[in-house]
Amino acid sequence: MNTSLLKKLALAALLAGTVLTAPAALKVGDAFPDLASFKLEGKLPDTLKGKIVIVDFWASWCGPCKESFPAMNDLQKKYGDQGLVIIAVNEDEEQSDMRDFLKANAAAFAVVRDAKQKLVAVAGIQTMPSSFVLDDTGKVRFVHGGFHGAETRKEYEQEIESLLKK
Repeated sequence: MNTSLLKKLALAALLAGTVLTAPAALKVGDAFPDLASFKLEGKLPDTLKGKIVIVDFWASWCGPCKESFPAMNDLQKKYGDQGLVIIAVNEDEEQSDMRDFLKANAAAFAVVRDAKQKLVAVAGIQTMPSSFVLDDTGKVRFVHGGFHGAETRKEYEQEIESLLKK
């Protein structure tokens, strides 16, 4: 076997391995995984069945995450009685980092921690914050990467209202 062919085979194997091990990011239309199966720290809502759910991934070191918390609080207050549930999934390694953040940035919604980042990996999170807006059947209907102030807040409101009208 010539060295050129060996190099091509090695490159093909390397590329195949990269493709096979890359995280499969959740996308619109996918069923969101069962949160209870990830052994997240904290209390999940008793039921999500029939609810519009925002699953928001954040970290204490993330500036835009700090900006997003007041918007999430407002959304929960405005739409909670209509069936919206917000679950903030923290990915800090140290629980104290999350606690310190929450002392300065109160949350009017459920907060859990994915310290081992298993859910983060399944969701394919690459940007902080990242969120998934789920319909009442648990399917991903909208995906957000980052938080861009009033623009993102308006998008959330439009998406929630469209799902509540179903």
